[in-house]
Amino acid sequence: MKLAVFDFDSTLMDGETIDNFAEVLGLKEKVASITEMAMAGELDFFESLIMRVKLLEGLEEKKVIEIAHSLPYMKGAKETITEMKKMGYKVVCFSGGFRVATSYAKDILGYDADFSNVLHAKNGRLTGLVGGDMMFNYSKGDMLNRLQNILGIDRKNTFVCGDGANDLSMFKYADTRVAFCAKEVLRKEATIEINEKDLTKILEHL
Repeated sequence: MKLAVFDFDSTLMDGETIDNFAEVLGLKEKVASITEMAMAGELDFFESLIMRVKLLEGLEEKKVIEIAHSLPYMKGAKETITEMKKMGYKVVCFSGGFRVATSYAKDILGYDADFSNVLHAKNGRLTGLVGGDMMFNYSKGDMLNRLQNILGIDRKNTFVCGDGANDLSMFKYADTRVAFCAKEVLRKEATIEINEKDLTKILEHL
């Protein structure tokens, strides 16, 4: 058995989910600038997540679901996952974003499981609070290592793919490390660089 882990925002999905939520409130530029700093490794991921989600307070939950269910997926995402599963990979998604998006995309794109965060809502509106599996800089690496131990998969049979600084922690547990249209901080640690928005380019390296 082999394990493949993909990031969601700007990897399996073309863009940042939280920026799309913020756009409804007229806060896209403010949130996007925080996202950019976090992905470049210039801001602690946990602090950036708390700051950004707080700005979403009051947003209607039904609007959140509507946006999360209409996101543009990255070119080649479904095809690449399908081919990797044929090669014997278990494919999972780790996202510092939100389950409302990743769980919906799971059946569309075909990955086996998703680990992400949950936006807290009360009385039909976001409270500005968040919790979940992927809250910290180290969360992806921590979860990957636990999955490897459960499944009995070593780093040689582990593939990871992401674009930002919060993907760094999982890079140290995998021999195949893809920086996909990525920030410099991640490219430095990658074994494969893809600089075109087409995930099928990964298949040329497997």
